Amino acid sequence: MKGSKSTVSTLAEKCKNILASNWHGNLNTIKADSKGSKQEIYSSRVKYLLRKGKPYIWVPVKDSHNVNTMIDERASFAVARPYPGPLSNLLRSMKKLPARIALTGEVYPLREEKVRSATESLREMIMSEQKEIIESSYAVSGILSSSTFGHTSRSENLVELLDNEEDHAVYKFNVSSCMFIDGNGGNHEVDPDDFRTSKADKLSPYAAKLIDGINQSEIRRRTLVVLCISLLNVNAKDAYILSVDRKGFDVLAKLLTSEGEYQWKETRFTFEDEAQNVELFCSQLVKMEEAALDKVKSCSGLG
Repeated sequence: MKGSKSTVSTLAEKCKNILASNWHGNLNTIKADSKGSKQEIYSSRVKYLLRKGKPYIWVPVKDSHNVNTMIDERASFAVARPYPGPLSNLLRSMKKLPARIALTGEVYPLREEKVRSATESLREMIMSEQKEIIESSYAVSGILSSSTFGHTSRSENLVELLDNEEDHAVYKFNVSSCMFIDGNGGNHEVDPDDFRTSKADKLSPYAAKLIDGINQSEIRRRTLVVLCISLLNVNAKDAYILSVDRKGFDVLAKLLTSEGEYQWKETRFTFEDEAQNVELFCSQLVKMEEAALDKVKSCSGLG
């Protein structure tokens, strides 16, 4: 069920959603030493927080980025959409890469008072996310608890920065260009102004847990198959949820083709009303599942 233009996120929104749903990426800076720039690229994985629409990056004090950026502040930053658990293994077997973004710009070290402010924002974010998870309803906690917590919780993966804040320098990444790279490797340039003004989905911080929680549940995955059969009117054999946002979700389903073979194909399901938080997303999903099950029962004469 393909969404219309109004039900599909823009490229800029997709980029912000990827940034808000992940917590680590590959930072690339130009190698340098006491003699100056080497014009070679140094890359390492670093953790970050999306704050006021910009990545704030925590770099270990012993990392070469700290020397490189003293000579040349130009940098690039690559972040992929989290594909946790069984979905990751499936995509790897299909030789399919996760959607990702590539940012170019400059990195600037924060002064001590700005570091304290960024750290306080990080602390508030962690507390807020953990509070929402703890206080979630039974339906939501049932999905989230099915996820492999340590690999999918943004707050859990960033909390160690608070425990070791003296071991990191903090940088603000000023974005000058953005590229969205889809799962097939296609490059899509994003207007810098659109990127700056777009806002991340409120669901994004919980996206990895939602995706993994659904995909780790055999019952949920069978229900995704029913959704494909009922709403797409096709024969489906298996299905995984690929991505979630306030407007709906994308599914990778094994569908029967006209040639009589099953092939993995992406499709999208959209909600009647936007889901502005995890609670509403899960209730909309359950509502859609129940409608699909009722339709299948009715068609088979079991209702």
